[in-house]
Parts: sequence; structure tokens; C-alpha cells
Amino acid sequence: MNLERDPAFCLVGAAPDTGNLGVSALCFSTLAGLARRAPNARVTVFDNGRGVRRDTLALDGLSFDYQRCGASLSRRVYRRESYYNILASSLVGGAGNPAARALRTSDAVLDISGGDSFADLYGPRVFRSVTLVKRLTLRLGTPLILLPQTYGPYVDPAARKIASDIVRGAHACWARDEHSYDTLKELLGDRYDPARHRCGVDVAFALEQRRPSQTLPETLAGWLERREAGPIIGFNVSGLISIDAATRAQRYGLKADYRQVVRRFLRRVLDETDARIVLVPHVLGPAGNTTGEADNGPCDEVARELGAPERVCALPTLTYDQSETKWIIAQTDWFCGTRMHSTIAGLSSGVATAAIAYSGKTLGVFESVAMGEHVADPRTLDTDAVVDRLWWSWESRDAARPVLRDALVGVKEKAAAQMDAIVEIARDARAEGARR
Repeated sequence: MNLERDPAFCLVGAAPDTGNLGVSALCFSTLAGLARRAPNARVTVFDNGRGVRRDTLALDGLSFDYQRCGASLSRRVYRRESYYNILASSLVGGAGNPAARALRTSDAVLDISGGDSFADLYGPRVFRSVTLVKRLTLRLGTPLILLPQTYGPYVDPAARKIASDIVRGAHACWARDEHSYDTLKELLGDRYDPARHRCGVDVAFALEQRRPSQTLPETLAGWLERREAGPIIGFNVSGLISIDAATRAQRYGLKADYRQVVRRFLRRVLDETDARIVLVPHVLGPAGNTTGEADNGPCDEVARELGAPERVCALPTLTYDQSETKWIIAQTDWFCGTRMHSTIAGLSSGVATAAIAYSGKTLGVFESVAMGEHVADPRTLDTDAVVDRLWWSWESRDAARPVLRDALVGVKEKAAAQMDAIVEIARDARAEGARR
């Protein structure tokens, strides 16, 4: 084994083709971090496509080549992309399956679980999909490194046992906030080792923003040219919570009416301020979508209901990628999101940001940048109280900015240091494998 070469990685749980810009942010932030530290690394990104495809990441005027490989929870077991086919092929040496071969020959599998999906919060199918590759990696003996993510919640004791077995068998684990780190330590029990089990930050804090290559909506472009006409509010409406709202409210234990929170708050903005509102979808689906979980349908619906086109603009569907959307969010004077990574785009850009939280994952991330008070939790607050909390955050934006700016210095340093450590641990794992 050539120990001088850069490592070979599989990147799992960060497919760049899901329509979820937060998951794409995790993918490209991780790829950029690896490219800067191991420019000759061989990286295979598991996605939802078919077969193996070459791709290139443009980075600081340079390019980083990697490959994408289809891998998904499909019952069409005859397809090489099916996890069940990958599992069977892996146990017989790869058997011509490119995903199985990549798992067997990698120096480490980097798994990020979409940032927050290593939980049974989203149902058994998602949990099975998120844990299958982790369990296979451990069975193959390839070092498993869990990148900064949320651990839990685990309602089902069986799911908690599976999660515990995975983290106890992993080569190294990072949590993305202190609350999740406490959960990780509980799962580890007597296997906890501070050298291998660490508290970090979400890798998307390091995502670069990029001015959109596509033309901005005429309304938004005009607002940016005439900043003196009034502040700009960015607002992410989550399809996960607002589509089939009654069912989702029961699933996540919401006390407040999310749809009413959005409409009452934004109507108050229009009635009591001169602010302009840009509605920002962060999980994308087909235009006109009103089912599933995509945000663009609910954003368009809210824009129509508010009925003030000179002051309300919804971003067009499938136009801007994760870095371009981050650039748009960075232009706002205050941002509010429900999608976790829409808020990370705001926070990491130094924008005073609030969140409407449907799980405990949000508070920990906001506390990591001293913005915990700007989280409104509809699980514990009623509709009026959530609206009031958001209004307080909006009115406190000027005071929040310097606090956030100071906190970001340490967070971005931590993001760089954790990526240094991840690459170093992968190199050490390769060396350990060579000695065995």
C-alpha cells in the first residue's frame, strides 16, 4: 500500500441530486475541504443517479475531479444501484458492483446522514436508508467516519440500539453541536473516547457563496439596487411542515399552527414596516408542486396570498444552486428559515437570522453562534408566541449582528480544524490498515 498517496474516500449521505440545497451544501462543502487538504484524493460520492459518472468541482480557480456513483434504497434488487445489490455484492468481493467496490477499497467512508437524518424522526424507511451503508461499512471493516451531524432523536428503542452499535463501531464520530454531542456520548457509553469522538460544527458553515449566474427576478434585482427604500427580509417556508400540515403537526408534536405563523408574521411585516420580502425555497421540486416536501410550492402560495407583488417576491423554481442561494440570503437584512441549512446560510454569512424549529437540532446549531434566543419552537410555543418571538428577533437584528460576527470567528476556525483532523484520521486509518 502506498502510504504517500492521498486517501481514497466514499462520501455518503450527501447526495447532490436530491433537490435539497442543504444536502448539496454538505456535499460541496465536504468536497472543497477534502480538495484543499488532499488534492489528489480519490473521492466517490454516492448519489441517486445510475452507474458511475465523472464530475469536477471548480475551486479557487482550480478543479477537483471526483466520481458520482448511484446508490439508493430500491427494491429493484437487480439494479447495481440498489443498496441490497450493493450489500450482496460487497460480501462476495464486489462482484462487478462499483459502489460495493468503492466501499471495499476506500481508506475511509465519510458519512454525514444529510446532516440530521441519523434519527427515527422521519420514519422507519429513512432510518433504514441512512443506517444501511453504515452497517455495511462496519461489516466490511472499512473505517467509518461520521462527519459533523445530529444524533437522534430515537423514539424506538430498537432504532436507538442500532444507532449505538454504529457509533460504537465507527472509527471516529463528530457531532455538530453540544446537544447532539451529549446524545453521541450517551450512545457510546463506555466506548467514548474524546480523541475519536468530538464536537464540531456543521460543515456548511464553510460553504462558499457565489453570485448567481442566472438573472435575478426583476423585483429582487430592483430592491438590491435601491437598498435605501427599505430593508429586505428573507424567509424560507418549509414544505415539510406546511404541506399536509395537520399530519406533519402531529408527527412533530407542534403546538403552534405553522401555516398561520408564516402568514401572520409576514402580514405584520407588510402592515407595520417598509420591508420587502423574498421567499426562499431550500428544498426544490417541480414547478407548481403542492405535494411531498418541496418548499417552492408553499413559497409561491404564500406570495399569492399576501398579494403585494411590489413588496413580495418568491424565488423561481430550480434556478439557483446552494451557493447561489446562499449569496441571495447573504443580501438580506434579516432572515428566517425552517429548513436548517437555509438558516446556516444566513448565520454563516453574518446575517441576523431566526428559525422556526420543528426538532431539537436547530437550537444546538444556533447556540454554537450565540443566537439561541432567535429560535422559535412551535413544539412548545403557541401560534401567537411564535409570531411574537420572530418579531422580537426581527426588531433585534441590529444588536444581533455584532454578536454573530464575533461568534463566527471561532466557528469558522473550528470548521477548518475539524476538516484537518478528518483527513489526518483517514490517513492514520490507512496506515493502521497497512500494518494489519
